[in-house]
Parts: sequence; structure tokens; C-alpha cells
Amino acid sequence: MKKYVIAILVENHAGVLSRVSGLFSRRGYNIDSLTVCATENPEQSRMTIVVKGDEYILEQIEKQLSKLVEVIAIQYCDAASTCEREMALIKVKAVAENRAAIIGTCDIYRAHIVDVSVGSVIVEATGSEEKIASLIRLLEPFGILEFAKTGLNAMERGGNVLR
Repeated sequence: MKKYVIAILVENHAGVLSRVSGLFSRRGYNIDSLTVCATENPEQSRMTIVVKGDEYILEQIEKQLSKLVEVIAIQYCDAASTCEREMALIKVKAVAENRAAIIGTCDIYRAHIVDVSVGSVIVEATGSEEKIASLIRLLEPFGILEFAKTGLNAMERGGNVLR
């Protein structure tokens, strides 16, 4: 199964997210990642949805989405022409003996320590899904206390704009 990233411009009204996600669940399609925010126009929101499947599933999703009145535009985000990023917050057990090693690991990944307490640090990292997963693997030996990741955000490179 292939990963597909779909950017959707929708009207910024209550219930739109529910209708879009309901469309997926009614047809048995799983959403791997979903990110939503208002755009530069407060009357519109941008959804970035990641699904796995084949081209037939992608085609069916696009057809069903285009039937929703609140959907303004749909764009398939091809990995070669799209900038994709995730963000993660990772709380790592940090005692005096391992803080320098944690800081060194963060520096390699251009991650930032955004909070420090007596027994832990919170690391903020942005990048590809693979980069975040690699950083988490390297921080695991120190003791990951918890982590949270955003969904994927994607935007096509160049002058093309989702409208």
C-alpha cells in the first residue's frame, strides 16, 4: 500500500471536519494522519490528510470529497514536489549524567530543548516522519517518558496555491 497525502481547502464552519472524517470511516478508509487549521482567509480551513491505499482508493476519496458542498479544492501532494513536515514533543528522562548526551543528540537532529525540569527535558523536533522516528530511537535509551506528534503538514513547492 502506498501513502497518499491530500490537501483539502474547506469552508471554516462547525461540523465540516466531522463530515470529512465521516466520509472516510463510512467507506472503511483509515486516516493515518489529519491536520487542520484556519488559513490566511479565516473563512477557510486547510486539511492535510494522509491515507494508505492504491490509486483506486485515492480516486474514490477524491470523488466523494468533491461531492461535499463545503469542499473548495482538493490537491494530491506528490512527494517529489511537496514540502512535508511533522512536529514532535518528546519528554526524556534527564539526570545530570546524561544531559550532555541528550543535548548532543538533539543538536545532530537540529531539535530544540524547549523545557527543562529536575528529572526531564522536553525536546521539540520538526522534520520528516523518518527523521522524527530516528530521533525517538536514539533518545529511547535515556528513557522516553512520553511523546506527542502532530499530523503531517504538506505544501506544494513553487507558485501553485491550493484554491
